[in-house]
Amino acid sequence: MAKKDRFKEVSVKIGTAMGKADKQARKFKKTGAVAKEELQAISKQIDELKKQLYKTTKRLKHALR
Repeated sequence: MAKKDRFKEVSVKIGTAMGKADKQARKFKKTGAVAKEELQAISKQIDELKKQLYKTTKRLKHALR
């Protein structure tokens, strides 16, 4: 009987640890998705700034002629 009780205690501890690990994994997954979205937004802003710089450089070169 004592072996069954000990087995049950260990199984509960294992289940608890797995549940906590799963919760953390979900949290990191959400964090990764948010970071990916922010990176895409920053990339779009950089592309827009590159276009703006190209246009400004072109105008400046034309004005200096």
